Amino acid sequence: MPILDDYLGAGDGFDRIVTSLRPDQWDDPSACTEWTARDVLGHVVWGQEMVAHLAPGLTHDSQAGAPGAPHPGQLIIDSPVERWRSARASATATLTPDALDRIVTLRAFGQVPLATFLQALTVDFLAHAWDIGHPAGLDVRLDPALVDRALVWSRQHDLRAPGGLGPEQPAPAGADEQTRLLAFLGRRPVPVSTHG
Repeated sequence: MPILDDYLGAGDGFDRIVTSLRPDQWDDPSACTEWTARDVLGHVVWGQEMVAHLAPGLTHDSQAGAPGAPHPGQLIIDSPVERWRSARASATATLTPDALDRIVTLRAFGQVPLATFLQALTVDFLAHAWDIGHPAGLDVRLDPALVDRALVWSRQHDLRAPGGLGPEQPAPAGADEQTRLLAFLGRRPVPVSTHG
């Protein structure tokens, strides 16, 4: 299923960034205002916990890692990489065809199929890979096909909410699709180099 394939592919890319950080970098600032790299990862882990609950029809009331939460890093105090991978595995195991069609209630979208949430999380994976990786000095190159589809989807859905995305930023003339996506999502990206 294309939505699931994109979600899993974006998660793989996010995992590569997560596993590239040194242990001493988790409490460094991220590209998300007021969040450290640990906070960003805690927020992503929270999203995985939501999937693991919503897919089988359970409720998930915790707001500890929600957009705008003050310290999502509290969810992954110890062993951030292992905590992320455990949460991801638990979420992925719930993603049956029936689960993707399940109607769930989300603050940002109202009542939608779980597949819609996975599309939002695909965008989340792409943006947060850059939010963690770029400040850490990594050369973050997102999958171009995922970026193209994420930009189209993001433009069709209102993702700007308090505690969520900031205003769209101007992209440089002739910017690549990754730069345009990140700018649309409120980041101030550095254009991807075509060298090296």
